[in-house]
Amino acid sequence: MFASLFLIVRMLFAWTVAIIVAAFLWSGLFSGMDQPPGWFFGLLAMLVMVSVLFSTVSHLRRVWLIAGRLDSGILSSRQRRQIEVPFEAGEAFDLLDAALRELPRSEEIESARDSLQARAKIRRIDPYANQPPSRFNVFARFAVKRNQVLATVTPRDGTSSITLICGPDADAWTDLFTLDDGTNLENVEAITRAITRRVADRRRGEKAASEQTVTEKELTVAKLSLLHAQVEPHFLYNTLASAQLLTRTDPARADQMLGHLIQYLRRSLPRTEDSLSTLGEELERAQAYLEILKIRMGSRLNLQIEVPDELKPLPFPSMMLQTLVENSIKHGLEPKSGGGTVWILARAHEDDVSVTVADDGLGFNAQSSGTGIGLKNVRERLRLAYGAAASFAIVSNFPSGVAATITLPAGTAGAHSHA
Repeated sequence: MFASLFLIVRMLFAWTVAIIVAAFLWSGLFSGMDQPPGWFFGLLAMLVMVSVLFSTVSHLRRVWLIAGRLDSGILSSRQRRQIEVPFEAGEAFDLLDAALRELPRSEEIESARDSLQARAKIRRIDPYANQPPSRFNVFARFAVKRNQVLATVTPRDGTSSITLICGPDADAWTDLFTLDDGTNLENVEAITRAITRRVADRRRGEKAASEQTVTEKELTVAKLSLLHAQVEPHFLYNTLASAQLLTRTDPARADQMLGHLIQYLRRSLPRTEDSLSTLGEELERAQAYLEILKIRMGSRLNLQIEVPDELKPLPFPSMMLQTLVENSIKHGLEPKSGGGTVWILARAHEDDVSVTVADDGLGFNAQSSGTGIGLKNVRERLRLAYGAAASFAIVSNFPSGVAATITLPAGTAGAHSHA
């Protein structure tokens, strides 16, 4: 209320001073000649003051409709806004330029992308009649036909700040006698809304892209599962074919192979609960798999397992150990003429547990038909299940072969994850 009264008093005072000056000029102009009657000048002065009062009240009313409040900053004909934008300066300038060009009645737009500055002229109309201000409007006598916008983008560390200055396209002294009926407030609010909307649209686009990435990741996991389901029968068929052959030549070894196959299949059945397996269960599956291959490969395959019993209850992602063991066989020992050894080692440290699968096969220098998708899957599943608390490393083994190590947090960390 104080700001409104101050504006009314200020406008009336400014025009009173202007009328007093005009009265002196009137007297000087008609000195020594027949002067028009004094009541005529008084009538003109009264009409001007009434016009000033009504125009000021009209300005107050429209600003209230736009902003919902009246204070000194809102009532000013020159508006300033600072908008923080979470984009680099170039992107922020593109948003600003687009917002200026879509502003109603915008014209003479000048934008300099290198200097991150833009200017625009906004044609002013009568906000009530949607047409140029009436020539009988006392404020129109000052020929303020347009508003102007000056916008500057200031780069920051990864973000930007947009400064908007909206005001009449006239000298500053005209603010003492004229008001803009809230048109510059309307302009600065419209530009702010346009930039905010574009930022929100960009954020929604990024969120949609992120959701699409998650969906694609889930599809990738599904494809991996399908691939695993397609590959595993080959191992099953080969094992059954070998067992069938051994039943004729060595029934005892055939029986032993079938026993290991049953153990492998039992551990490979889908889990009824969405939870992690344990290191012990995964070790049983991997050991059954290796024992089957040991029968098939004979002396070409040796196996050494060093996993303390106290570590076997450790929650462990299903099929992850199996993936590392299969890699050791397929890319390390099976192509090697003399075969070799597979080691499965587990060690407890102060805050974590490391599980290593190593071999003395051909190593990284050998040509491999593998796609690497299994190891990528291992890394991604560890990241999703444990975040930064887990790690995966694969290095050359000495004197030959490869050693792959999974490091997990000790205890039950990540047991609730969907690995």
